[in-house]
Amino acid sequence: MSRIVSYHSITAEDGNLIALYRSLGINYPKFFKMDRMSKAGFLAAEAVLGQAGLRNEEPKDDVSIVLVNSTASTVDDIEFQKTIGDQEYFPSPSLFVYTLPNVVCGEIAIRNRILGETSFYVQERFDAAFLVRAVRWAFADRSIGKVLCGWTECLAGDRVCRMMLVERDGSGGTGFTEETINEIFKR
Repeated sequence: MSRIVSYHSITAEDGNLIALYRSLGINYPKFFKMDRMSKAGFLAAEAVLGQAGLRNEEPKDDVSIVLVNSTASTVDDIEFQKTIGDQEYFPSPSLFVYTLPNVVCGEIAIRNRILGETSFYVQERFDAAFLVRAVRWAFADRSIGKVLCGWTECLAGDRVCRMMLVERDGSGGTGFTEETINEIFKR
C-alpha cells in the first residue's frame, strides 16, 4: 500500500516565502526570478524532500512529480498581459517564462535532480480522488518508487501549497487514501 512519507504546507505570501527560503539555508539564485507559485512549490518540495532525506545532489530516477491547481498560471498571465497592453508594447520575457504552470515542476526537478516524469494538472477544485489516481498512474511505471505530489495555488484568496511525498510500498507513514489526503488538506 502506498504511504505518505512526509508532508508540508505553506502560504504563498511573498514575505513568508523569502523568509522560509533563507531559513532553509538554500543557495539557489534562480529562486528570486521565480513567480510566486514556483517559489511556493519549490519551497514546499524542499521541506518535504528534506524531511525524507532526499535533498541531495544524487540523481533521482525513481521519483516523479504530480502537481495540481485550479488556475494554471493565471496570476502570471495577467501580469504578462499588462506588459503587452502597455503603450510601449514591450512584453516582459521574465514574466513570459512563468506563463506555463508546469514551470514549477521543472524548477523542482532541476534543483533536486528528479529524473522521473513530471505532470501538472488543472482541475476546477481540489479533488483527492483525482490526486490518488494521478499518483497511481505515475506508479504504473514500475521504476518509480516515490511521487512528490500536491496542490499549489496562488490566486486571490487561495495562496497555499500543500505537498507530500508518497512511497509506492512504504511501511511507515500514513496510508495514501482519499480520506487521509482530505484530512491533511483541511489543516
